[in-house]
Amino acid sequence: MDAQGRGRADNIDPADQWVLNPNTGEYELRLTPSAPQSGVPRPRRGSPANAGPGAGTRARRAPERESPATPGPDVPGPRRRRGAPAEPPPGRRKGRTKPKKSKAKKILLWTGGSMAFVLVAVSAAGYLYLKHLEGNVSTTDVGSAGKKGFSKDEAFNILIIGTDKRTGKGNEGYGDKGSVGHADTNILLHVSKDRTNATALSIPRDLIVDVPDCPTKQPDGSEKVVPGTQNVRFNTSLGQDGRDPGCTMRTVKAVTGISVDHFMMADFNAVKTLTSAVGGVDVCVAHAVNDKESHLKLPAGKSKVEGEQALAFVRTRHSFGNQGDLDRIKVQQQFLGSLMRKMSSSDTLTNPAKLISLAEAATKALTVDTGIGSVSTLKDVALELKKVPTKNITFTTVPVLDNPAEKVKATVVVNQSQAPAVFDAIKSDVSFTAVKQKEKKEKAEVAARLKGTRSAAADIRVDIYNGGAPGGSAQETLNWLQNTEGVPKSSQLGNAAAPLSKTTVEYSPDQADQARKLADLMGLSASALKPGKSEKNSQGLPAIVLTLGKDFKGAGVLLTTPTKAPEVDKSTADKTVCAS
Repeated sequence: MDAQGRGRADNIDPADQWVLNPNTGEYELRLTPSAPQSGVPRPRRGSPANAGPGAGTRARRAPERESPATPGPDVPGPRRRRGAPAEPPPGRRKGRTKPKKSKAKKILLWTGGSMAFVLVAVSAAGYLYLKHLEGNVSTTDVGSAGKKGFSKDEAFNILIIGTDKRTGKGNEGYGDKGSVGHADTNILLHVSKDRTNATALSIPRDLIVDVPDCPTKQPDGSEKVVPGTQNVRFNTSLGQDGRDPGCTMRTVKAVTGISVDHFMMADFNAVKTLTSAVGGVDVCVAHAVNDKESHLKLPAGKSKVEGEQALAFVRTRHSFGNQGDLDRIKVQQQFLGSLMRKMSSSDTLTNPAKLISLAEAATKALTVDTGIGSVSTLKDVALELKKVPTKNITFTTVPVLDNPAEKVKATVVVNQSQAPAVFDAIKSDVSFTAVKQKEKKEKAEVAARLKGTRSAAADIRVDIYNGGAPGGSAQETLNWLQNTEGVPKSSQLGNAAAPLSKTTVEYSPDQADQARKLADLMGLSASALKPGKSEKNSQGLPAIVLTLGKDFKGAGVLLTTPTKAPEVDKSTADKTVCAS
């Protein structure tokens, strides 16, 4: 009986008994004691069962012509050459002076499989943990109030909302009893396109506004429009009459003209859990605080707060300034700046335990819109924000005045002489801090587009499209150009193929003088001019293309965007300012 036959009879497969000897680096045949200690099983030379003519010759010459393949764990070792000394019996090898595999290679071979298993296990665990975090995040569908997704290549605006809703143990002493969750703290965070800067604009809860009509998603999937209200506090844009965060986003747009892309909402518990997750947040007060209402007790100077004490710090309003909401906003800005520094510090980022605690706390504490409702997207948002230096994260507040309609001053109104400049700077992606401008050469080339000769208005040949402006804007602009500015060779061609955020003028090189003149008439900046190709009008003549974007304010209203932010009362996230 051959080796294979004996293996079947004894229920032993000799091929499975070839194992690596770590001392020699060779594979050896290991059989049970009852099995014959035979050499490597192989077919007899020249007599394979299905060999054809000449097969025996090829079989005898093959070892001299081909190098044997490296044996695997289930493959016998290579045959010895004819005339080579016989191998010692299995189990009786003596040390070889020149093993085929170095010690380093053997270690790599043994550990490689283990490392692969660990990587697979970690990947599986990471996936499961990611799914776990996904389950922590609460989302709200705000419909058309926000964007459906997040882009890493654009500026973005996120509305951060802190509600006064009492949820969780130990929060009975905060907020209004029975509150449905109003917009108590509101910060519009704008992150610049080039990630060199960010602006955190606080919106007072007691700001008098008009809340617009708000479509809200109902639990059964239907949509209900909550009617708007006029001359009310900003904080009623959330919770009141069933309003969702989308209503607050729409209110921000109505007040500032700034489109909000996404929202993040948290309640009192978020302050407690986030500060505890990072091991406390450093704050500073100019004088000792002993507030009986918030139960905040702090000595003068710097302190570290977390949990209940951190919540008391951001809620206190009777210990600072005029004991009003505007002074409390400054304290909250100082706190958020410190929290940002702590979350991005090496002490946090290199501590796995803190990172896991922070991930758990953040995902459990936040409610976000469906556009950023996945953990991977929230991670992308955080990474993009992390690119901004803390010294270029500006905290400021909507410029306001005391409400002139009140004898007892309790609310405020937008300061119309100062606020529009602040809103325009944010819309135009202008930094409130001195940042190093990127790509200066390119900026100089853009500015140069307005340098040169201008054609006469009558020589401008232009086709007008509506690319996101209010309905009727293209016809309105056509009438204005023809009847007021003397541009008779103009045509209105309806809607553009795709909406634009800003108004643009496209033209060929030989039409640059016409483009400059049109820019002068409309108050367009150099960045609005797009050299390239023009199109032919109805007569087959070349015409520049004017596309009215979402920034269009009306025919004859100049569209020049600011290049410098106005001076405002501000602080930056890199510095600690003692609350007073």
